[in-house]
Amino acid sequence: MTLELKNIVKRVGADTHIHETNLKLVGEGFNILLGTTLSGKTTLMQLMAGIDKPTSGEIWFGGANVTGGKVQDRNVSMVYQQFINYPNMTVYENIASPLRVARLPAGEIDKRVQGTADLLKLTPMLQRRPSELSGGQQQRTAIARALVKDADLVLLDEPLANLDYKLREELREELPKLFAGRECTVVYATTEPTEALLLGGHTALLHEGRVVQFGPTSQIYRQPETLIAAQVFSDPPINTASVTKTGGRIALSETVQWDAVGSFAALSDGTYTIGIRPHDIGPEAKNGQCVAIDGEVLVTELSGSESVVHFGVAGSTWVSQSHGVYSFKVGEGTRLYADISRAMLFDADQRLVARQGEAV
Repeated sequence: MTLELKNIVKRVGADTHIHETNLKLVGEGFNILLGTTLSGKTTLMQLMAGIDKPTSGEIWFGGANVTGGKVQDRNVSMVYQQFINYPNMTVYENIASPLRVARLPAGEIDKRVQGTADLLKLTPMLQRRPSELSGGQQQRTAIARALVKDADLVLLDEPLANLDYKLREELREELPKLFAGRECTVVYATTEPTEALLLGGHTALLHEGRVVQFGPTSQIYRQPETLIAAQVFSDPPINTASVTKTGGRIALSETVQWDAVGSFAALSDGTYTIGIRPHDIGPEAKNGQCVAIDGEVLVTELSGSESVVHFGVAGSTWVSQSHGVYSFKVGEGTRLYADISRAMLFDADQRLVARQGEAV
C-alpha cells in the first residue's frame, strides 16, 4: 500500500512547521525521514498517523483520502524513542493489547503474541513487567506490539535513540528482517545519516520543515541535488568553501589548486562552493587525484579506530575523519590529502552542478 502526501502544510499559529510538501512513499522496504531535531520528522509522522491534522492538503493511503479520518479508524502502529509500555501489564499483555482492543478471538491473540515474541526473542520475558526489563527488551516489547497488530502503516520515530551502542547495532540489523515480506508501509525517522545508509530503502531529507530530496537512499547520498541535501546527509558535517574555476584550474587558495577534469572541466569559469565529506580527507594520499592541504590543527578526537581532526584552511574550519590512529597536535601545522575525485561543486543557487570526473 502506498502513502501519499499532497500539498500538505502544517501551521501552528504564525509558525509553519511543515511547508507545502508532496511526497509519495514506497510500499516495500523502509521509508526514512532523515533530518536534525526540529526538522519536521515527528510532525510529519503525526500527520501520517492521523494524530494531527494538516492545515491544508490531503493524505492518501491505499488509494483513499484519509485526511479527515480518525486515528482510531486507521490501522496504524507507532513506536517512539521512549519505551512506551503499560507498566502494570506483563510483556504478554502489552503485546496483546492492540489485538484485544480489536476484539480478536483469544486463540488468534495467543498465536500472534507467541509468534511475535519468538521473532523478537521475548519469549522468556512474557510474564515479566516492563520494570523488570532492560532498555533493549522494553523497546523490543514496543516494537512487538507494533508488529503484532499487522498494521498497514508502521511509524518508527527514532526507536533506537535511547539504547546503548550494542543494542542499537543489534536492533538496526534486525529491523529490516522483521518487516521483510510484510504488506505494510514502514516509515523510520532518524537524525543519523549512517543509520539511514545501513537501513537502505528510500530516504526523504528534511530541513526546516521542507523535504529537500527523496529517493533511493544510496543514490541520494552519492548524488545530493543541493548543498542543503548534502549537509543533511553528512555526519560529521560536509566540508565547504568557495573555490574559483579559471580555465583548466580550480583554486581553493593560492597554494591549493588542481586540474579541472571530467565534469569540472566543462563548467564555465566562475566561483562555486566545493563540498567534500570528512572521510574523503585524510593523512595519506590514496590515489592520484588527492590534493595536499596544509592547515593548522584546531581540535583532535580519537574514537575507537578512527581519528578525527578539525583544521583551519582558507579561512574555514574543515574536518578530516580517517580509519586508523594518527597523532595530531593542537596548534601545529599538518598536511592532509583531499580526494578530489569525491568532491562536489554547487552553483550560486546551491544546486549541484558537477562531481569531479562524473557528469551530473
